[in-house]
Amino acid sequence: MSNPSSTEAPALTPRFCFNEKLLQDFLRLSRSTIDDSITQNLNALFTPSQQGFDPSSTAVRQTDSSGRKVIDPEACQGFKENVLFSSWQTRSDVLNYCAGVATSPDPEDPDLILRETESARDRERVVNERLDPYSARFFPKEARTESLANLIRNQRVVEDIIRSRSWGLVNERCGGSSLSWEEALNDWRKKHQR
Repeated sequence: MSNPSSTEAPALTPRFCFNEKLLQDFLRLSRSTIDDSITQNLNALFTPSQQGFDPSSTAVRQTDSSGRKVIDPEACQGFKENVLFSSWQTRSDVLNYCAGVATSPDPEDPDLILRETESARDRERVVNERLDPYSARFFPKEARTESLANLIRNQRVVEDIIRSRSWGLVNERCGGSSLSWEEALNDWRKKHQR
């Protein structure tokens, strides 16, 4: 089973958030150690040696997944509480912090003066679209807060997809839960005062 400490939250600073490669690498690593390998993590919880070997199990080829044994409920609950939910919460904390950074003013924006200069030049430009229909095109450079906000929006969509998939597999292997992943995570947060 994956170690939850391998996905500990990095030091949350605006510098971390604005380094989009580092932010994406953290999210990718966290997802790969827990969610992308969810089947392996769940298989590690199943210990067939407790039931003993049944020689008749090899007489017939097992092709359907309904023949899978349900994993011990205590092991499943421990995995969900200690590994899965804590990993999801860490990623949520990082995304929420960086979303706050993206919506805050950025006094240290290195491209602020360049964007202001380009904007002033654009206001002074005279455009005759009859002579050059493409001359009206102006693509101002995006502020790094806007770029970060777009990245956070995209990563939240990815999180939703990954968590739905992981929760579906957990329910399939651990016995179905009537809760959605959002409800289960919120219940876990209430228990852990997060």
